[in-house]
Amino acid sequence: MKVIEVTEKNFNDVVEKNEIVILDFWADWCGPCKMFAPVFEETAEENPDVVFGKVNTETEEDLSAAFNIRSIPTLMAYRDGILLFNQAGAVQKHDLVGLIEQITFMI
Repeated sequence: MKVIEVTEKNFNDVVEKNEIVILDFWADWCGPCKMFAPVFEETAEENPDVVFGKVNTETEEDLSAAFNIRSIPTLMAYRDGILLFNQAGAVQKHDLVGLIEQITFMI
């Protein structure tokens, strides 16, 4: 699935209308964000049933502030509109895949 841009305007629709949503809070100037981006995009392509969204912390300052984003990249995962995971720092692909598997198979 294609990675979508998540903004303050579409945030609620994205999170509430999709079963599983993985968000990457990032910025253009962030080196770790740039290194994590290909992992995020590749994982998105391999998981078409999961919505992957990117939140640009530079253009979405209010949204970033609402989530108290202090370090980027920050990864968040939602299932059925409920935040289940929130962690700053880039993760390796196998960790991202493991997170998706855990969320997918939760009862």
